[in-house]
Amino acid sequence: MTTLLSRYKIIKQIGEGAFGYTYLAEDTALPGSPHCVVKHLKQNPDPSVLAIAKRFFKDEAEVLQNLGKHDQIPTLAAYFEEKGEFYLVQEFVDGYDLNQEIISGTNWSEEQTIKLLIDILEILAVVHKQNIIHRDIKPSNIMRRRQDDKIVLIDFGAVKEIGVYTVNSKGQTSLTVGIGTPGYMPNELD
Repeated sequence: MTTLLSRYKIIKQIGEGAFGYTYLAEDTALPGSPHCVVKHLKQNPDPSVLAIAKRFFKDEAEVLQNLGKHDQIPTLAAYFEEKGEFYLVQEFVDGYDLNQEIISGTNWSEEQTIKLLIDILEILAVVHKQNIIHRDIKPSNIMRRRQDDKIVLIDFGAVKEIGVYTVNSKGQTSLTVGIGTPGYMPNELD
């Protein structure tokens, strides 16, 4: 098993996205070796793609550093480079994503639906008050924590700070990078 920084012991891969791999790990430097999540940036032979991926990775670390103090957003534990590879370590959320809660063909009452939407919108309001747009809201990025049944918003890899624009030679703003998950992102970006 791989250990990073002589501290984060990788247990198993739990996900893979466009820009990296996600692992369940143990933080062996803390009492009880609690679980944590390690994100590993994929290397890319195309320097422009790698530069974009590094920017998203760094942005995610910065957002977690600021927002992770909130109970429903994972805490950032570390952001580092080791042997030319980039890593981000965050709090492990013991729970399940909404894909497992919202089962196709299952009817929800109006009351259940409204409660879920309010729970999601409350955490999004916290994010938006910090001038951050998540840009990848979907059931797999919304967890239900087992210990208290609260909603936790995860995967800030596509975040954008509001007010950060690219301006062309005519002084017009434009999209920097269209990003998200098809079927969940706005049609104009799909």
